[in-house]
Amino acid sequence: MDAAKLPRWRGFNLVEKCNDKRNEPYREEHFLWMRQWGFDFVRLPLSYKCWTQADDWLAAREPVLAEVDQAVEFGRQYRIHVNINFHRAPGYCVNAPAEPLDLWTDRPALEACRRHWSLFARRYKGVPNERLSFNLLNEPVAEVSEESYARVVRELVAAIRREDPGRLIIADGLCWGKVPAFSLKDLGIAQSTRGYAPKQLTHYKASWMAESQPWALPTWPLDLGQQGGLWDRGRLDRECIAPWVQLESQGVGVHVGEFGSLNQTPHAAVLAWMGDLMGLWKRAGWGWTLWNLIGSFGIMDSRRADVAYEDFHGHKLDRRMLELLLAH
Repeated sequence: MDAAKLPRWRGFNLVEKCNDKRNEPYREEHFLWMRQWGFDFVRLPLSYKCWTQADDWLAAREPVLAEVDQAVEFGRQYRIHVNINFHRAPGYCVNAPAEPLDLWTDRPALEACRRHWSLFARRYKGVPNERLSFNLLNEPVAEVSEESYARVVRELVAAIRREDPGRLIIADGLCWGKVPAFSLKDLGIAQSTRGYAPKQLTHYKASWMAESQPWALPTWPLDLGQQGGLWDRGRLDRECIAPWVQLESQGVGVHVGEFGSLNQTPHAAVLAWMGDLMGLWKRAGWGWTLWNLIGSFGIMDSRRADVAYEDFHGHKLDRRMLELLLAH
């Protein structure tokens, strides 16, 4: 499989091991439902704390790793590509709490991260790239320089390739995944972008963003006035698509690792925005991954106040959002 042009995979983030407070096994029925609907991709955002000892971030717990193995096997059974991501890596996570050491500046953190990626590379050596890929680190924040990011990515790629030279590797873009990292284009890896713009729509009333509380009720298109201007399909194209088209033209495959909108935004605005964004990705030939399958951004149990949900195997299914995804 060529990292210069990825398949147009489409699917969902499964968040069972996104943090160690949950750390649940993956469920076969989720893969079954995705296959029945026609999706072919899952991203597994993982916290290293799920499979390590609390007092030793180098000690791996085999029973937890076996649950990741099971997800990879479900992917094989249901013909769904599995993308393994370090959402919380030793020394870095976009979410609180902060790590005790800093991946970008502290060598012990980078060595620990290298070791864990080496472990995964050994574990899955021989699994074809058509079935499995690695997504190194989730969303480096804007404060992480391209120089620092490139240095870390190069070391992680080298660690993986020592164990499994042909593994398909994807790196998130800079600035929370929004900006292409052109300095990585010589590595022979793909890159992952995001679909969370404008944040005034996607993160309206987000509890973890204090700045979001006074934002006006979003519509689509969204006029943010003199401070932010007009967001519409054309602006999405200029700011969120065009830079990545340029990256792809230089031999780097592109995929959308996450997108979606929190359940506080009116449903009609969310669907209109999603339709424009997915239409642009379809034109570009890129796949995408909704955050998430089940939860406040997803198609099931999202707890939106303005949706007529359908009962689905004990869940509340947003049929209109599902049908929109299937149309793209």
